[in-house]
Amino acid sequence: MSQHSIVIPSKGKLFNLDEFLKPTPGNIITAIILTVGLIITVIRFTMGIGSVTNLSNTQPWGLWIGFDLLCGVALAAGGYFTTVACYVMGMKQFHSAVRPAITTAFLGYGFVVVALLYDLGHPLRLPFMFFFPGTTSVLFEVGLCVATYVTVLFIEFSVAPMEWLAQKFPCLIKWRRLVVHSTIVLTIFGVTLSTLHQSSLGALYLIAPEKLHPLWYSPFMPMFFFVSSMAAGASMVIFEGIFAHKGLHHYMDETHLRESDGVVLSFSRAASFILFAYFMLKLIDMLVQANLPYVFSGYGAWWLVEMLGFVLLPALLYAKGARDRNLTLCRIASANTVLGIVLNRFNVSMIAFNYNLPPAERYFPSIWEICISIFVVTMIVTVYRFIIYHMPVLYEHPDFRDEH
Repeated sequence: MSQHSIVIPSKGKLFNLDEFLKPTPGNIITAIILTVGLIITVIRFTMGIGSVTNLSNTQPWGLWIGFDLLCGVALAAGGYFTTVACYVMGMKQFHSAVRPAITTAFLGYGFVVVALLYDLGHPLRLPFMFFFPGTTSVLFEVGLCVATYVTVLFIEFSVAPMEWLAQKFPCLIKWRRLVVHSTIVLTIFGVTLSTLHQSSLGALYLIAPEKLHPLWYSPFMPMFFFVSSMAAGASMVIFEGIFAHKGLHHYMDETHLRESDGVVLSFSRAASFILFAYFMLKLIDMLVQANLPYVFSGYGAWWLVEMLGFVLLPALLYAKGARDRNLTLCRIASANTVLGIVLNRFNVSMIAFNYNLPPAERYFPSIWEICISIFVVTMIVTVYRFIIYHMPVLYEHPDFRDEH
């Protein structure tokens, strides 16, 4: 491994916004997106949800649920997947991937809650579920688990900002030590909550057997959502690493760089097995439910595109890439899988939902809904950049190296 100069932000000034203020094309585009998003946000919360969406009583859940919630939660599964591998299964060679995965998961879940506020007709009533619990509601279970898991992720993530601020606030050191000693408990609690709400998101659609196309509707949707979230978690760790190694290479220490190839290959093997299992489960479910005739319809062709192009293909690419130690192939497979997860959630929530309605009555998101989703993703990337530029996420803080 060649030596390189690593930037340690916490050894400099507390806040360094130079990277954000540079008039680069990326920063200019980010500023435009955030400005437009804030304007649409003001319109949505002053003029009502109907002013910016195409939602209706026929389609009360649209892009903000299909993309911001269903995709956001699935793609944030890298947090529980990595921590279980490292701390529960004892695969310490994945230690360098834990903090980036936890950071991404925390931001993903945190902004899922932010995005959910746009979709609620009365966003200020979001906390009502804690005071008036509907214990027989799947949606209540999802809300309770997500809220609890966001708290767990915040505690796990808090180690990085505490190390960043430790020089200015030495009292944080003992709290950091307490969190580190609680890692196993937090990991087990986190994976339990993830198992519950990842599967329950699929259970939300069990109440709509007449609205969701038979090729996507199944009494086993909770299991399908959970299994696919594991593939999404492994793939997101690899996928986000592509951009991190390209744009944030100088923030990585030698340990992170040395272990990164092993993380990619090991997670590729795991993702290959998971995707093969998911493919077989979906195939068996389709045959058992006697849905084979639907495969020869228009929706059947689209189902085959999803299953062959975004489940079986990345599984094969992962398997070959891991066997041949071909990192490029593994990374291509990760991008393919991430797109497949997004496609599956879109199919369940929008494309194959209300499939029996005339085309003129079908839901299609408005331009403002799309802009808000882009706005939310841009906020995630912006906050992620701030964290990486300031906190020890891609490297071990030198003052705490012996305690990791």
